[in-house]
Amino acid sequence: MITITKKEEIVFNQIKMFHLEYDEGIPENLIKMELGIYEHELKEILNELANKNLILLENKKIKLKDFDNEITTVNSKKEAVKAELDIKEKKSLEIIKKLVGDKNIVPRYILEGNLLYGELKLSDFRMYHILLSLENKNVIKKIVKPDGEYYIFIE
Repeated sequence: MITITKKEEIVFNQIKMFHLEYDEGIPENLIKMELGIYEHELKEILNELANKNLILLENKKIKLKDFDNEITTVNSKKEAVKAELDIKEKKSLEIIKKLVGDKNIVPRYILEGNLLYGELKLSDFRMYHILLSLENKNVIKKIVKPDGEYYIFIE
């Protein structure tokens, strides 16, 4: 699932309307004039859409990418980040469930390694933020044993 803001949705819908007419790509100026928004605001929105792999930007031309993900719209960037974090938390929780042993314990370095280099490929900051959030929600708890640090999964 991809989460976009209302403004991103407006620009994205405009791109979808024009994409069949312009095989070589939709000129950015056309979108700017059609929607009546400032150039810097359009650039920011287009970069966000490109980062979310919905469009391709080349030489001030926009191409719609093929995608099969569900798109959800929220009111602000803050809500979009929160929605994406919630999705990443759920996926992280699935990974934790796979990694815990009989006693619901997983070594810290194995869990963090799987979150950093596994299918989610989280950044250090995002990984620690998710782990802290899961700790605050009493889903996991960090424990220290004589042989190292562990996370315990609380069901």
